[in-house]
Amino acid sequence: MVAIDKVGDERISTGVAGLDDILGGGLTPSRMYLLEGAPGTGKTTFGLKFLMAGVRTGEAGLYVTLSETAAELRAVVQSHGWSLDGINVQELVTEAGLLAEMDQTILHPSEIELGETMSALIDVVTRLEPRRVVFDSLSEMRLLAQDPLRYRRQILAMKQFFAGRQCTVLLLDDKTSGPADLQLHSIAHGVISLEQEARNFGAERRALRVAKMRGMKFEGGWHDFLVDTGVLEVFPRLIAAHHHKAFASPLVSSGIEQLDDMLGGGLTPGTNVLLLGPSGAGKTTTAVKCMLTALERGENADYYLFDEGVPTLLLRSKSLGMDLDGYIESGHLVVHQIDPASLSPGEFASRVVGGVSDRKAAFVGIDSLNAYVHAMPGQSFLMLHMHELLTYLNQQGVLTMLVVGQHGLVGDVRSDIDLSYLSDAILLYRFFESRSQVRTAVSVLKSRTGANQRTIRELRLGLPAGVQVGDELHDFEGVLAGAVSYLGSTPMLPDPQG
Repeated sequence: MVAIDKVGDERISTGVAGLDDILGGGLTPSRMYLLEGAPGTGKTTFGLKFLMAGVRTGEAGLYVTLSETAAELRAVVQSHGWSLDGINVQELVTEAGLLAEMDQTILHPSEIELGETMSALIDVVTRLEPRRVVFDSLSEMRLLAQDPLRYRRQILAMKQFFAGRQCTVLLLDDKTSGPADLQLHSIAHGVISLEQEARNFGAERRALRVAKMRGMKFEGGWHDFLVDTGVLEVFPRLIAAHHHKAFASPLVSSGIEQLDDMLGGGLTPGTNVLLLGPSGAGKTTTAVKCMLTALERGENADYYLFDEGVPTLLLRSKSLGMDLDGYIESGHLVVHQIDPASLSPGEFASRVVGGVSDRKAAFVGIDSLNAYVHAMPGQSFLMLHMHELLTYLNQQGVLTMLVVGQHGLVGDVRSDIDLSYLSDAILLYRFFESRSQVRTAVSVLKSRTGANQRTIRELRLGLPAGVQVGDELHDFEGVLAGAVSYLGSTPMLPDPQG
């Protein structure tokens, strides 16, 4: 696939859609590129996808391997369910018992001169005339050269040879020479670095960075990517400034009349609401009620569930008169079960963006951010990710609900993260005691889009109303201090069971 960028330069696909997006359309053809990364980061997989993309557009491909045998490479391809049809594999390693008179050239890096290896490579390229070449890997060539000057001269000779044949080359390097081989960086037209981070628990996290790309504008920084059976997917870093959309923002109902009053008339599309409180206070149920109201308006919704299972959420919602099954069957609602131990922040952001752009989701729920914190490399990075994600959702006119659970149930209640400055509205939940019963209070602490009431009201969950909000509790004290007490005589909401 050949693309044309804004200044008229040709581009060829890397075979990975997300990477093409980062590069602004792909790679400039007839250039030499370096793909570097420690063993296990996915270099071979990227190289294979690059060659397979060429096969789809009629470009002959050649995979030259110094580090593994052709049989090993075919085993990797078969494990992914892919095919090497249209791709020539040339191995320059020995295989025990292989006869010298066989057609394939067999060389051993530790026993031959670098010049002989280069001569064999030139003969293969001249004979096959490929348009795309993957050379795996440079570490063996570095050992053969022994001298840095000779190594650099050979790389320069390779660059000139391939450029004269209109061939796009991807050099793989396992970084055995050190953190960064500056000689390779200076010679290559572009450099892509792959990293893999092993965590104490959960799946490893992979990320790539375009370190250099001559004459091309690209998205800098680290971008998460996923390698799985038959899957190689890059998730470009979300940049909210690149996504703008005009939308109307009339107030919409939460489905709870008294809560609408507390919010200053209702919820505003293109804003996010933070639901903050201890476990069991009713945060998720409130979010589900608001989502159900959006579904009843004919909107699509995505709900990302980190903490509890989907069956538990659906059963609990149904017991409160909020049946979501029909909306799931119709496709208007998708409930995503998220495993924070195996999901990268980039993949999560990509899922959210996909739901908004592809499914036109107008409501997004994230429940809860506590688990999302553990999927992040650090709290400072969480704030940056959430800032971009929430800004994107706001610019798309999406109503977003963020659930954050706080430590403790009564008394001194704290949270791991502070997203209050990113939130357009904040609903605070607290337990309190009245007549030997534990009850729940709710208050709207902040609303950027309306004149919210600063009152404290009782919240009750149960049939037939599902979610009820009562009258103001005039003598309710200590909610902000975390030591809540009710000293007045305001009537409580009646017990639905009598």
